[in-house]
Parts: sequence; structure tokens; C-alpha cells
Amino acid sequence: MTNKRTPEDITILPRDFHFDMDGARADHWLDGSPVATAVFNAMSLTFPDGERLFMDAVKAHRGQVTGKLAQDVKDFIAQEAIHSREHHMLNNMIDREKYPVAEIEAAIAEKIAFGRSGGPMRMLIATICLEHFTSMMADLMLDLEIDGEPLFSKTEPSLERLWRWHAMEETEHKAVAYDVFMEATRDWSPLKRYFRRSLSMLLITQQFTKNIAEYASMLLVADGYEPEAARRTVKDFLWKKPALFGAGWAIWLSWFKPGFHPWDHDNRDVMAGWKQEFDMVAAE
Repeated sequence: MTNKRTPEDITILPRDFHFDMDGARADHWLDGSPVATAVFNAMSLTFPDGERLFMDAVKAHRGQVTGKLAQDVKDFIAQEAIHSREHHMLNNMIDREKYPVAEIEAAIAEKIAFGRSGGPMRMLIATICLEHFTSMMADLMLDLEIDGEPLFSKTEPSLERLWRWHAMEETEHKAVAYDVFMEATRDWSPLKRYFRRSLSMLLITQQFTKNIAEYASMLLVADGYEPEAARRTVKDFLWKKPALFGAGWAIWLSWFKPGFHPWDHDNRDVMAGWKQEFDMVAAE
């Protein structure tokens, strides 16, 4: 069977935006919700170091790719560098005297160092698994609600655009690292490739979801929540309502289908409006 690849008509455009982050100085900048803000701050804190790992993982294998994929890799790296920069700026808005940001960043750095210690292939496999998570967010952002109102509907517009831009570009480049993985493992048997990526997804899912829940709970405790209440409230947000992670179970599960490719879930139509909006701004 011929291995699937990204459709030829999908192109990646690095859009070098600088977002106004002043609204994030508010403790509960996301719709006035301490829980939603804690969860999204927790994710944002993982992005700068995490996306640098993604870039390095792909860079380590770019000598094995040619043609359109080589250009996609270049554009993937450019997009992720801008994402890392903008989330670093967002993270700097969090009140570090009130919230345990330094402690969370230290924990993230330790986990990233462990990921890097496994070498380029383990880094690449971690990247394709985590890219599957980030690409799921674009679909979910369209549907999630807090108290009957769409997520981000009461958020400073520049911050809403930051997260929508990030989700759109993650969708746009969601298969680049995976296509690199397929090239880098072209001498592997299909069974070995399937086993490695499936086992890695199970391990990374457990770790990633646990880490986000832990970091968000730490932020909520700083807001005055009792530790057990913080953990329970974050768990409900992630898995029950609005179910930031739980709502994506079908897309997540598709990973384990033999012959899977990220563009099996073709959501270009969902992203078309966002892409047009940001492309127009980028062209100005």
C-alpha cells in the first residue's frame, strides 16, 4: 500500500503576527473564568519549550526530505518559531508573584530535557503525537462553551485572535512532522512503525493530559481553591464540560487506525474562514 502524504494543494504560510497581550494581565483573562484561564495558561506555558523541541526534531531529519515536503518543513519551523515567541510574550503577562509560574516552567524544562535525551527519533515521535493534540484544538474551539456562551466570546479580541491563529496554523501544518516521520522510517516495517507510534501516543497522552491538569490545578490553588477542589474542577473542564480534551476522543482514536494520516480528518472547510482572515491581515 502506498503511504499517504499531505494533499499537494495544502500550503503552509508563516504569518509573522505580534499580538497585543495587555489583556492577559488580568488574572482571569479568558471569559472571566478562573478555570478556563488556568487551563489555557497551563497549555501556553508548555508551548515555548515544547515548540522548540518540535522544531529541532524536524530539523534533525530534514536532510532526508526533498521537494514540497522540504519547503513544508522550512515553513513549519518558521510557524513554530513565531508561535513560541508569541506564547513566551503571553506567559510573561502572568503574575509571577501570585502564580507558581517559575515552578511550572522548571517542571516543563525537566520533561523537555528528558524528551531530548532520547535522541532525534524519539523527539520526532513525541512531536507527531503532540502535533495530533494541538491540531485537534481548532475543531474544538468552534464548539466549546462556558455557561452556554462560546469559548472566548468574552475575551479581549486580540487574545481570542492569538489562540484562533495558533489553532489555525497548527491545523495547516498538522501533518508535516508526520510526513517527515514516514520518510525517516521508510526502511522500517509497517508493523514496527505502527507499534512505535501507537505505544508513544498512549504514553504521551497519559503524560500530557496529566501535566496540563497538574499545572492548571497549581494555578487555581494560587487563586484560592483548595487543592482537591482545584483538581476536581480542572478534571471536569478537561473531560466533562466543556471537555477540552474529552470532546476530541474520536479524532484522537483515529491515530490507532492502520494506515492513519493526519489529513484523513480533512477540516480545511472548517478553517477556510479563519485562514482567509489571517491571510488578508498578513498581506497588509
